[in-house]
Amino acid sequence: MSLNWQLMDETSSRSFGRTVVAVLVFLVAAWLLLGVIVHVVSFVFSTLLFVVAVIAVVWALKVLL
Repeated sequence: MSLNWQLMDETSSRSFGRTVVAVLVFLVAAWLLLGVIVHVVSFVFSTLLFVVAVIAVVWALKVLL
């Protein structure tokens, strides 16, 4: 009976350890992915803003000249 209990205890602790490692890996991957997504959105927004600014300058020059 004690051998069976010890085997279950080792399996349970190993499973808990693997779960903790899996959670940590998931959190790190999610953090990195969130950072990449934020940078991509920022790049797209700044590029769009630059294009709008160029169009505004061209329009203003047409009106003034």
